[in-house]
Amino acid sequence: MRDCFQVKASDKAVPVRFFTKESFSHWIAKLGTFAAHWAKTTGFTAATGTVRLVPDKNGHLSEVWCGIDAGLDAFWQAGQLPLTLPEGGYRFCFEGLSEVPDVLMQQRFALAFGLGSYQFNRYRKSPRKPARLQLKAAEANAVSDLLDALFFVRDLINLPTDDMGPSELSAEVAHLAKKFHAHLDETVGEDLLKKGFAGIHTVGRASDDPPRLLDLRWGKKNHPKLTLVGKGVCFDSGGLDIKPASAMQLMKKDMGGAALVLGLAQMIMATKLPVRLRVLIPAVENAISGGAYRPGDVITMHSGKTVEVGNTDAEGRLVLADALSEAVGESPDLLIDIATLTGAARVAVGTEISAFFCEQQNLIQALMAAGEQESDPLWPLPLYAPYLDAIKSPVADLNNSASDGYAGAITAALFLREFVPKDIPWVHFDVMAWNTRSRPGRPVGGEAMGIRALFAYLCGRFLVG
Repeated sequence: MRDCFQVKASDKAVPVRFFTKESFSHWIAKLGTFAAHWAKTTGFTAATGTVRLVPDKNGHLSEVWCGIDAGLDAFWQAGQLPLTLPEGGYRFCFEGLSEVPDVLMQQRFALAFGLGSYQFNRYRKSPRKPARLQLKAAEANAVSDLLDALFFVRDLINLPTDDMGPSELSAEVAHLAKKFHAHLDETVGEDLLKKGFAGIHTVGRASDDPPRLLDLRWGKKNHPKLTLVGKGVCFDSGGLDIKPASAMQLMKKDMGGAALVLGLAQMIMATKLPVRLRVLIPAVENAISGGAYRPGDVITMHSGKTVEVGNTDAEGRLVLADALSEAVGESPDLLIDIATLTGAARVAVGTEISAFFCEQQNLIQALMAAGEQESDPLWPLPLYAPYLDAIKSPVADLNNSASDGYAGAITAALFLREFVPKDIPWVHFDVMAWNTRSRPGRPVGGEAMGIRALFAYLCGRFLVG
């Protein structure tokens, strides 16, 4: 159980009351004179995000007031509490709201509280312990299981490449496989060429940490096949088409897709979702050395297609294409890949929405509904086929870089679609995997964006009853 929760009931736990502006105006009439005066003196009107520590007549902390909005996102305001409230025990009280949230929504308040307790403390001591929320044991365990997966993702992304290169990522996958009794195969270095994974090998061959393809399997053979593919570029220098220094600052997060699929896989295995799960992660570092691949090189991919290298900084689609080609050989019932693939997707939807591509309209609608339900926003972009012209090559089947700077997220997705047969349901996610600003429950740093929505969708699709 996470250290931000406590299951032992205590009458010393300080109540945290949530109000909307409307509900507070009704509640204040019920308050005693002291509390009403305190609200007026401090100017508390329950504006969204405002918090007040309310003392008793002896100056001791009596309760906490927290203003929230009235929408589905209201629960996020609980995320600011663990590291702002004084250390100690607290309990949530929803009586101040016009309508008490249902059990599921109350669980989301607890989840936001837990997410707000996250501190990346690998290299320095945490400045303080989080406040603790009192929950029933079953609630605490359920939320803690979800937090374990989400914190796992954040930690993987936040770790610098010195401690999270291809070999360290492999060790994390091995640990996950052992924990859930999954099977892991690994193809490393020159063995990639023997199995036809020239795209993965080419991108990663310049690094001292050899490229590899990680292949995790879990579940019963008679269950529906669900395959997840995650981009595991543990650092992206840009290769010989080198990035400027400012653009390399966050490139430790370029394995965010791998981190996200591993977090999603952990949720699936912990819940024992009835699927036959396969996770494929091409893990590489796009480095520079005498062996680095060059603009103009032509790669014969795992699928047999040839690709001209237009830009060595468009490496993610090369490693993903080989992994997707391997994935489709088993004709999965659903294929999902996740990648920090293009800046163009960030331009299109910003950093806080997970852009995705899919050609099955029912699947698009179901994913968007799950995103709204979980307050984990997803947004579809079009696989506009005429833009395929931008990645044609005069010397190969495809070029890995578009001939112009337009529609970069779409042309990258169209490149990947060339490696996935039309009859396989496929979703491609192009995500930021990083919070660029701090919000309640979502501090600056690595973020497990999109996978709560995906997990909700998968549960609705594959759970029986």
